[in-house]
Amino acid sequence: MGNRYFIDTGAYFARFYSRDQHHTASLETWSHLESEGATAVTTIHVIDELATLLARRTSYTFSGTKIAEIYDSEHTGIARSSEDDERKALMYFRKYADQKISFTDCLSFVTMKKLSLHQVFTFDRHFKYVGFDIVPDL
Repeated sequence: MGNRYFIDTGAYFARFYSRDQHHTASLETWSHLESEGATAVTTIHVIDELATLLARRTSYTFSGTKIAEIYDSEHTGIARSSEDDERKALMYFRKYADQKISFTDCLSFVTMKKLSLHQVFTFDRHFKYVGFDIVPDL
């Protein structure tokens, strides 16, 4: 089995939305992760954010199809947060207020630490601020 990666909203969005500025880089990174047999973890909060973003930029039908693909993937786990996780995320949210990091990202940080994940597929530098390894390297 290959490495485990956390998958952020931007990585999914760039993969599914061909007009995104990171579309090509996303497809290359997905291909690389698949070739190394990587497994992925994301959160229900990322799924929520992605569903809304895709629906607004494309269509609700397209978004629903892509979200179903994530749920059906054998290589992706979807983590859910507890109230304790959400309270920990709020600490990040306050700590990094000057960086304007989203609450979804803060929940992602908590999930990654909880699951001992160090690598994240994202186009968001905020993960680097907290000490995670970003793929592709920004």
